[in-house]
Amino acid sequence: MQNERIFKMSFAGVYPHYITKAEKKGRTKEEVDTIIRWLTGYSQQQLQEVIDHNTSFADFFAQAPQLNPNVSKITGVICGYRVEDIENKLMQKIRYLDKLVDELAKGKAMERILRS
Repeated sequence: MQNERIFKMSFAGVYPHYITKAEKKGRTKEEVDTIIRWLTGYSQQQLQEVIDHNTSFADFFAQAPQLNPNVSKITGVICGYRVEDIENKLMQKIRYLDKLVDELAKGKAMERILRS
């Protein structure tokens, strides 16, 4: 039931929190957007449209042009769960995004965050 609530949440409602978390640590909105675009394949314009339309997390990932092929390189713990072990694929994608923003806020270099 908890997952369903998260899936229905508006991406636009959570997005400012990603920005705030990054900016508190001296990072930028542009870096957050770069991470989101890398993960999902959205262009900057498409990302803005998703935000403007209050798209749910479920639709945000369902409509994503292409999940990055290096997504399997995202590993580690976020919210008490190993992202690579999360069975629900939608929740795993959401946690991938959380993990990437967390790495940004912790000061990791963009090249490492984007698994280059």
